[in-house]
Formats: sequence, structure tokens, C-alpha cells
Amino acid sequence: MPGAALTTTLDVTIDNLRSDRGELRLCLTADPKNFPGCIDDARAVTRSVPATMHKVHFDDLPYGSYAVAVIHDANGNNKLDTLLGIPREGFGFSRNPIIRFGPPRFSSARFDIGAAPDQQEIKMRYLL
Repeated sequence: MPGAALTTTLDVTIDNLRSDRGELRLCLTADPKNFPGCIDDARAVTRSVPATMHKVHFDDLPYGSYAVAVIHDANGNNKLDTLLGIPREGFGFSRNPIIRFGPPRFSSARFDIGAAPDQQEIKMRYLL
């Protein structure tokens, strides 16, 4: 089909979960302004899966640059719980960037996908 966008797939593996309770909330975005939350990104792909699922598959992604953010919503309240601004639940990002104060920039978590299917392994972090 002339003019059809080229698409590919992505597999995200999530490692180092503290427990299998609750849900994993994933945000896949190509928009740096909406990373890591995907709040105002109509084209973002968000998924909520049981924490027992350590692998998530995405189909039909247009070629381009993306970043993934994951939170381990262990208590199932649909948000990342914090204590004085410090996450009380697990979190992780594509490319596993160094975390200093606050979430990483899109550029630190960015990866490019093209003709070949891609894989990202995200190592969850827990601060409390």
C-alpha cells in the first residue's frame, strides 16, 4: 500500500519486581513533553497488566523514537504513591538510566525502533 506507515513490534521485559501484588502501569510515548506520564499524549500507548506479567508486547508501532516508563502499583490505587516526594512503589524506565532527583529526561530513556522488532529490559527500582 503506497503511503502506509511502516510498523514494527516491541517486547518489554520487567525485572527486579519486589512482589507480584498489584499492577504494572506502562506508558509508551514518542512525545518528550509527555514523558513519563503520558497524561496529555493522545498517541501514547498505556497498559495496565497484573504484576505477575513480566513481559508486555506492543504491536503496530510506527518507526521512530520512544521511551517507556513503568510503575509497580502494588496497592492498585492507579497512581505512584510517594512520601515527601520520594516514590514508595517501584518504577523503571527504558534503557535503565541513572536516577538522581526526579524522573529521567526523555532523551535518557529514548530508543529507536525500525524494521527489526525491538526489546527493552527494564529493571525496577524501589527507594523505600
